Amino acid sequence: MKGVMFQGTASDVGKSVLCTALCRIIHRKGYKVAPFKSQNMSNNSYVTVDGKEIGRAQGVQAEAAKTTATVYMNPILLKPRNDRDAEVVRFGKSYETLSGRNYREHFYEKGIETILYSLDQLCKNYEYLVVEGAGSPVEMNLNDREIVNMKVAELADLPVVLIADIDRGGVFASIVGTLELLPPEHRSRVIGVIINKFRGDITLFESGISWIEEKTGVKVLGVVPHIGGLTIEGEDSLSMTTQFQSSGEKKAIDLAVIQLPYVSNYTDIEPFRFEEDVSIRFVSDVHQFGQPDAVIIPGTKSTFHDLSFLKKQGLAEKIQQFTNNGGRVVGLCGGYQMLGSKLTDTEGTDTGDVGSTSEGLNIVPLETQFQARKTTVRSEGTLYGEGANEVGRIEGYEIHLGDTTWQKAKEKMTPFLVLNGENEGVSYNNGQVIGTYLHHLFHNDKWRSYWLNQIRESKGLTKQDVRYLQAEKEKSFERLADHVEQAIDVDYLIEKMESWSQSINEPVK
Repeated sequence: MKGVMFQGTASDVGKSVLCTALCRIIHRKGYKVAPFKSQNMSNNSYVTVDGKEIGRAQGVQAEAAKTTATVYMNPILLKPRNDRDAEVVRFGKSYETLSGRNYREHFYEKGIETILYSLDQLCKNYEYLVVEGAGSPVEMNLNDREIVNMKVAELADLPVVLIADIDRGGVFASIVGTLELLPPEHRSRVIGVIINKFRGDITLFESGISWIEEKTGVKVLGVVPHIGGLTIEGEDSLSMTTQFQSSGEKKAIDLAVIQLPYVSNYTDIEPFRFEEDVSIRFVSDVHQFGQPDAVIIPGTKSTFHDLSFLKKQGLAEKIQQFTNNGGRVVGLCGGYQMLGSKLTDTEGTDTGDVGSTSEGLNIVPLETQFQARKTTVRSEGTLYGEGANEVGRIEGYEIHLGDTTWQKAKEKMTPFLVLNGENEGVSYNNGQVIGTYLHHLFHNDKWRSYWLNQIRESKGLTKQDVRYLQAEKEKSFERLADHVEQAIDVDYLIEKMESWSQSINEPVK
């Protein structure tokens, strides 16, 4: 298979974004192209059309390539449950929960098998592969059993481009140091370097390009200027800290997002970045709470742990006071579970302790039972009751272990949605409190506008028209591709991909 692998001098240097750009660039040239990342570590996931779970970055890259995302594009997804253990998702399904040491010692051969089979499947359907590495290829304590960087380049027999982030400083040391630490057989795969996130006058860096090429003997394929305002979701918590950096400007609507230690699918919040009168504050301490117009409790990979965190930080009591005073709250997935009265880890799938219980925030009379079966499904439907006609169809996806039920049998619960023909979630006190398992709720443009206009109206502000971010996302793909294509030597890159050895190991069935 023809293709290229982007590796980085560190995490968060822009590999995912540049892979996204290259997927669109190659697609525009008329080729069938697929993204690939052997192993992702992220709680920010993406549900495929067949209800499987992969890393969000590869789902977005598939969209850029204008192809359907499959589990073969990210066959191994690690979802951290705590500082030591992670759920291993293999081919889109939960496989096992392992510690870092057990994963390294016992999963390696299964990982190689998984990667080879995925590469074989992609090879049958695509002409080019854009492969993303993870972290750095010179983690010397891990390289003897790594399955994310040079080992993958070897298995797919692909050339490598090294990405360096100049915005964080130390770009010369990071490039030279990485190349010097690579063994000769790995360094020989590196066909170029891309300097990413440059700010200012690029002509001032011309001598820097010359120095890098003379020092390393590796071609600098280009210097990519920093680009902002893209309506494209990020990958993980590192992306979160940069995506939502505040300008400090006070805006008409203040949203407080509870910053959970094991937050998952934070991209649920990203659409608010593009609403001009909305500011987003991440709140991890009671002193940061302030007087928001609404509070959003996002999803989490560890509901019990993060609920305990809210209680220890005083945020649980603060959120309760806020709702008692009429404040708006939306709980998404794990945040929805926290809104209830009681949580029971029936199968030990959240805490590892079978039958463990915890008192929730007691905002709505709900009880959640954590089962062994994990729900991953794409869902669509409508609002339940008022607003359904105005909002229209609502789409998203569910990823959760818990089943949540209403505790007060004699008191009728008002569902929030009708999804896949079934009532789902809760809308309490005419929508003051909303809970749902549906991720990407606010990516539904009409719903987001409807909800924000309720806040605007309550504050005496003028209602605003719907901002259609889905259409803007496609424009962002094109803008990103144009931006990168102008900055790097794409012709050289494609020539190298064409001329590179096409051999690949025989896949394990």
